[in-house]
Amino acid sequence: MTALTLTDVHKRFGPTVALDGVSLQLHKGEVHALIGENGAGKSTLMNVVAGSMRPDRGAMEINGRAYVPSTPLDARLNGIALIHQELSLCPHLSVAENIMMGIESSRLGWLNRKSLYARTLEVIKTFPHPEIRPETPVMDLSVAAKQIVEICRSIAARAQIILMDEPTSSLQRDDVKRLFGLIIKLRDEGLSVIYISHFLEEVREIADSFTVLRDGQSVATGKIGSVTDEELITQMVGRPVQNLFPRRGRRWEEEAGAALEVRDLRAPPNLRHASFDLRRGQILGVAGLMGSGRTQLVRSIFGLDETESGTIRLKGKALSARGGAPAMRLFQGLGYLSEDRKGEGLGVTLSVADNITVTRFSSCSRWGWLNLARQRKQAESLIGTLGVKARSVTQSVKTLSGGNQQKVALARLIHQDADVLLLDEPTRGIDIGSKVQVYETIARCAAANKAVLMISSYLPELFGMCDALAVMSRGRLSAVRPIDEWTPESVMQAAIGGEEKSKTNGGGRS
Repeated sequence: MTALTLTDVHKRFGPTVALDGVSLQLHKGEVHALIGENGAGKSTLMNVVAGSMRPDRGAMEINGRAYVPSTPLDARLNGIALIHQELSLCPHLSVAENIMMGIESSRLGWLNRKSLYARTLEVIKTFPHPEIRPETPVMDLSVAAKQIVEICRSIAARAQIILMDEPTSSLQRDDVKRLFGLIIKLRDEGLSVIYISHFLEEVREIADSFTVLRDGQSVATGKIGSVTDEELITQMVGRPVQNLFPRRGRRWEEEAGAALEVRDLRAPPNLRHASFDLRRGQILGVAGLMGSGRTQLVRSIFGLDETESGTIRLKGKALSARGGAPAMRLFQGLGYLSEDRKGEGLGVTLSVADNITVTRFSSCSRWGWLNLARQRKQAESLIGTLGVKARSVTQSVKTLSGGNQQKVALARLIHQDADVLLLDEPTRGIDIGSKVQVYETIARCAAANKAVLMISSYLPELFGMCDALAVMSRGRLSAVRPIDEWTPESVMQAAIGGEEKSKTNGGGRS
């Protein structure tokens, strides 16, 4: 039985065509993967289904009945729930208040907390999690626990169709497994799920069927088991992608001096010990679980987090490990790409051009005055190289999709022309076609004799891109070893503390 049918759905924003004839069928008790590049129209389509936007034309049906939602509340009353990539919870309210929002029990305008907590317990007992209790403030929960609260809110509202937009983008592998268990349980109970993801291995693990969007059109659909990854990628990008990772030769000399030397760096409580050498032309990967201290490592090097002790040398020159400021690090030739693009990686209210050139305005200014034509030309060149989908470089960054925002952040780093690049999750939220462009850009930086430190939660990315690898576990960085001396199993063993050398490492030279 068909739970949701979309037929020839169109949506335009001024001259921009977001949806150009999308059709999709979601069956009852099915997980349907919606895949495509950033800007393909996935989020717009979900907002149309969830009642946040009205289509210009086309038809929608739920269980064979015409469905024309006027508001998100109308969609909710029709059994539709949208779980955004950026979770839409109220952090200052409790778990119970978030889950039961809009359907809470009250009398004479006063909440009936006993009933509120009892009804919440009925919902959350289906999805047990040690952090989640009815009275717990949502701000105190981990990302994984918040994700479960979002799902519980959908169940409490008796949703029959759940739309999930990149639900695993901020989750560790154990939490991903728990989420997949919840989705399977929902499917087995007859609920239907539309699941958006850029990870094809996730799609294969959880989805029954798929639809590919490209340039606002549905270009392929079918059972997930009937197609190969190569066929899916070709449909997504409109051309065959032979090699996901660029071919790279060895481009650094062991005897050459290190571009960046870090010794005995400490920034408690998250960073307890890190030592390594990073050479020009080398891509050094850092693996580890979330919360292991890997982000604190690059933040400490860049001067964003205060360090307790240790030494940093850049191109043979000693830097102040304690009290280093980001502005000084920029001047010294370090570039940093934050994992939190909206919180600190971008000025989302500024234009694309301003974001790209902000760390090196000197390239397009004179006597303190910006040359707007020169700035625009530089920004246009970089968004063309990285494939940023934007109407204009004068467009506000907040109007771009998450993946295109990430590429703008990377474009800023390339424009800065730093000698050492500190990249924290450089491809988070980026589709496969765009990842290829980002990988090629990183490889070009290394080929141009820049040194690259790359943090990633995605092991295939580290093995495909890096020359050497170290693993962060419980705030301690393992010894750096050539990439061919690691396996995915040994990386995971080191990440969970199985490699004793990570606790006693004293040198860590590459």
